[in-house]
Amino acid sequence: MEKEKNVLRNKSIGTKVSDEEYAALEKLAEARGLTFGEWLRELVLAELIAHPAEQIIVAEVLALRAILLNVLYRVGNGERIAEEEMRQLIARADAEKQSKARERLTGQDGNRPGPQK
Repeated sequence: MEKEKNVLRNKSIGTKVSDEEYAALEKLAEARGLTFGEWLRELVLAELIAHPAEQIIVAEVLALRAILLNVLYRVGNGERIAEEEMRQLIARADAEKQSKARERLTGQDGNRPGPQK
């Protein structure tokens, strides 16, 4: 989650984990292209905006939508998609799906006024 303008983050939270747990968590953050702290902040703050299941479902639907639209556009233009290109398309959709879901759920993308309760 990107730092909002004019938001002062001056509080910290913490917990203890084992060496193995820490290494596994670091790998997850790295796989998403985020620092460990950024990734943990996203996870914690996600609890403020939506139920985790809702966010996962929205994230997956948005990833599938991105893949489908890209494939349909290319095929509609008579282009073929090589296997490596398809892998890259899937990887990009996976890397962006959580932030896109958060944007959609909080209304930051202009498509929804925020979580419906």
